[in-house]
Amino acid sequence: MKLLDITTKNNVLESMATLLDKHREAILTANKKDVAAFQKEDQAMLDRLIVNHQKIDGMIQAINEVKAQEDPVNQIISHKNLDNGLQVTNKTAPFGTIMIIYESRPDVTIEAAVLAFKANNKILLKGGKEAIKSNLILVDLWHKALTENNLSTNYIKLMQLNRTETQAFLKNPSEPLDLIVPRGGERLINFVKEHATCAVLVSGRGNNFLYVDAHADWQKTLTVIINAKTDKISACNALDKILINKNIENFELKVKELQAVLREKKVTILVDEDIQKVLADQPLITDASIWQQEFLELKCCIGAVDNVAQAITMINQFSGGHSASIMTTNTENANNFMEQVDCAAVYKNASTRFTDGGQLGVGAELAISTDKLHHRGPLGLKELVTNKYYIIGEGHIRN
Repeated sequence: MKLLDITTKNNVLESMATLLDKHREAILTANKKDVAAFQKEDQAMLDRLIVNHQKIDGMIQAINEVKAQEDPVNQIISHKNLDNGLQVTNKTAPFGTIMIIYESRPDVTIEAAVLAFKANNKILLKGGKEAIKSNLILVDLWHKALTENNLSTNYIKLMQLNRTETQAFLKNPSEPLDLIVPRGGERLINFVKEHATCAVLVSGRGNNFLYVDAHADWQKTLTVIINAKTDKISACNALDKILINKNIENFELKVKELQAVLREKKVTILVDEDIQKVLADQPLITDASIWQQEFLELKCCIGAVDNVAQAITMINQFSGGHSASIMTTNTENANNFMEQVDCAAVYKNASTRFTDGGQLGVGAELAISTDKLHHRGPLGLKELVTNKYYIIGEGHIRN
């Protein structure tokens, strides 16, 4: 797509923010039809599907935050004047065309498009059929915003494809495609990676761990666990697994207290053999694959470990590489944990719920990448560009 100046791009964003506010009732009406047609008993997906005034406010806020950021395109990464006289400048450049595949979340239709557009990319939005009416009206508003500013509507396109058609498109795209971001569960991610012929940047599963060190502040630990587990069960940054050091003072008493506060929040508990010795009435984890599952519900696993090294090993073996937290007052243990745990975000004495572009100061995000190339963590505006070398000579030839 043609490179646009910052004023033109920001004018489109301003138009879109105004249109969202102006057409609130139409958006809510369309979303109510999607919700009414939703028949799955999946509370997490339903939670992500619902749009209300607060979510519309969030969409507008995301647009305004991106509008306030500097243009990510044509920024100088490095510049060198070589001994041979060549001037070599490395600058940021758009990817080209990005495709995002996601379920439920109509707000992604706003956040993904605003980021891709300001980074001067074309975006193909492949939302789930459960949110089709919501997505149709939101993309229609995007097209109005583009048209108001004399731009082609091709910058933002809604893809209405079934599974077979999506597979065919991934294998043989009908237009240039530079990057695909699958935002969903492992089945979706594996489907895209199997069939795509271009780069895929994975927004992986959560399955986040929290390790309670022997030197943890117990009251802070309980507060953090409850927030991470129950604040928003549909979020990929929610907590699923808790590991407790057996050497913590009053181990059995603390385990029982943890059970009590989780029960109060209606959280179902699964336990390993060591924890079951304390909580005899809780079901035992008999299949190790449970440690790999992302729950997206009021459910968690509690296990016991001997030390921080064992906790690190379990997390690196079973987690989704998203977020992990250590609760401790021991700086050495905290540093060891944060350096050795292989996750996109690692925490000391804080909830995993902060793994979010807005919360981490990035602003709106396309997704949380659990890949290591080309970026890991929140995919914000600055992460939706690649780079290009500009070399200026005076008739130089290589000898």
